[in-house]
Amino acid sequence: MARHLYRCPLRWSDMDAFGHVNNVVFLRYLEEARIDFMFRLAPGNGSKSFSGGSVVARHEIDYKRPLVHRHEPVLVESWVTGIRGASLTIAYEVKDPDTEEGPGTVYVRASTVVVPYDFRTQRPRRITDEERHFLQKYLPEEPGAEEAGVPGARTA
Repeated sequence: MARHLYRCPLRWSDMDAFGHVNNVVFLRYLEEARIDFMFRLAPGNGSKSFSGGSVVARHEIDYKRPLVHRHEPVLVESWVTGIRGASLTIAYEVKDPDTEEGPGTVYVRASTVVVPYDFRTQRPRRITDEERHFLQKYLPEEPGAEEAGVPGARTA
């Protein structure tokens, strides 16, 4: 199973009055990683996959540790935990990169249910075969293998 890796810079304005990244800002980090995953990495040259639009149906976030401002970006790892006919679930870890000394500190574990959406008809649409093929590369090889501690995670 592949994981999508997105390095997200921290901005000074991300901090709140308590000196750490505000909880709402983590939703922006997840959004940046999700957009990078679904649109920039959409399969095929000139593919229209995921370009017609999508809406977020649900977010779940578990805050594990406070994240303070620094100049190094935070790593957002993303993978797919569920593919249904007209929705998919993406899981995330917002963390420091792993090193030779061990795994990086995890600040947030989260999941998002995304629904492909046709804004012209104002209705959800089904996931195409091309999109499903792309997403399946990011599913865990063993059901439940990558779901431990990820809110809302479920396999297809």
